Amino acid sequence: MRCSVVIPVYKSQATLALLVDRLGQVLPSLSEAFEVILVDDCSPDGSWQVVQALADSHPWVQGIHLMRNFGQHAATLCGIRAARYEVTVTMDDDLQHPPEEIPHLLAKLDEGADVVYGVPRQRPHSWWRNLASVASKLIVSAAIGLKTVRDVSAFRAFRTELRQAFESYDNPDVMIDVLLSWGTTRFTAVPVDEQPRAVGASNYTLGRLIRMYLLYLTNFSTKPLRFSNIVGFLFTLLGFGGFVYVLTIYFTAGSVPGFPFLASVILIFSGAQLFALGIIGEYLARVFERTAGRRPYIVAKTTAGSQAARP
Repeated sequence: MRCSVVIPVYKSQATLALLVDRLGQVLPSLSEAFEVILVDDCSPDGSWQVVQALADSHPWVQGIHLMRNFGQHAATLCGIRAARYEVTVTMDDDLQHPPEEIPHLLAKLDEGADVVYGVPRQRPHSWWRNLASVASKLIVSAAIGLKTVRDVSAFRAFRTELRQAFESYDNPDVMIDVLLSWGTTRFTAVPVDEQPRAVGASNYTLGRLIRMYLLYLTNFSTKPLRFSNIVGFLFTLLGFGGFVYVLTIYFTAGSVPGFPFLASVILIFSGAQLFALGIIGEYLARVFERTAGRRPYIVAKTTAGSQAARP
């Protein structure tokens, strides 16, 4: 089984050399041929210089430098399209995903799965990151439409042929897990030992996580629109109930509540309308981004021998 390892790189000049060294110890025992593709997402530190040095000293290392920062998923997509072998493994650059766990993912592929996630046995993050992780799994499951896809992770192995399902995808909003679901429904997961981040802090803030969730839901699913329809229908029923209440009070007591009742009704229905308009606005934003002609990534340069795929 020949294997391509794709690693998006951002602010990781301190960890790349050790990561490649550990991969160099693991991969020869797993694959007759292998490669490591380091996609530098326009990192502001010296990561690209480290990538170039590693590519010069290791013939199985390729480097791709993007023109600007496009995000982790876009950089991963670039590496996936450049992969040459039949199995692709994606992982982070911060040593949280141990290369020594790759055999467990590949073994699960041999059992018939198309996509295998490495799910940490114990999460080394803070409580709010763990809570956000659970929320993201539920959202991804809803976006993909598969209830069994709950254990998603950036540490994954899949059959490279799956990229045929999204080879024409040219959208700046990229979600690798959703794209993979376009080509298969055979997902599974294996427990792995995830390590604490070796250097620095996570680049995912609460704001970026919320934006990512909105992208999942509005770029790859119509469920929010259907949800807004349900909300509108429920508030219509509420309005009808309020109308019946007013008529009942009028015919029994001879008067109806004044300003407080009117104000509460206005607040309820205006809130429902704004909620629905907000969801529609998110979809309009996605349509705008798709028609604006923006690419998911642009390759600025590569190391010698790299097979960078253009979007």
